[in-house]
Amino acid sequence: MKIFFDLFPVLLFFAAYEVGGIYWATGCAMGASLIQIGWLLATRRRVEPAAWISFVVITLFGGLTLWTHEHRVAGIDPTVFIRWKPTALYWIFAAILFLGPALFNRNPIRGLMGKQLHLPDTVWGRLNFAWAVFFTLLGLLNLYVAFNYSEPVWVKFKVFGLLALMVVFILGQGIILSHHLEEKDDR
Repeated sequence: MKIFFDLFPVLLFFAAYEVGGIYWATGCAMGASLIQIGWLLATRRRVEPAAWISFVVITLFGGLTLWTHEHRVAGIDPTVFIRWKPTALYWIFAAILFLGPALFNRNPIRGLMGKQLHLPDTVWGRLNFAWAVFFTLLGLLNLYVAFNYSEPVWVKFKVFGLLALMVVFILGQGIILSHHLEEKDDR
């Protein structure tokens, strides 16, 4: 159920795009993100830092998209902001992962998963680095598709392509981590 909750703004974005276009989709994604945060706060559940970051990014980039659509700025396509949004989000995550160990001597991935998994420090370091690189590359790939293909192609890529890449990466990480977990069980 949590996966649907997390994907709600993305799925709503796609459905709204199919019905009303990019501006309608942007507004719906912003509203869905606000509803998510509001529901978590109202039910006294913890709002994860990633959810706050995502909320701020969709509010900022979505807001700029809608504002420049209504208040035209010469030379700026209003959709440029919403097309940059996934990249901004992924690069913020990558920066946190890259800089966490260097600036704060903390491994953010270990902080997220350390209660569920017991891994050697070197594996935690490689896992954190792999996620940082992955988010960096996802951001670059989003920019490539967003600015080299049509809007409908980008929307489908944003919703389904980026999600598929994330699933494949997670499965790959699971396979790699299972090797380390099996080693631990053998001792």
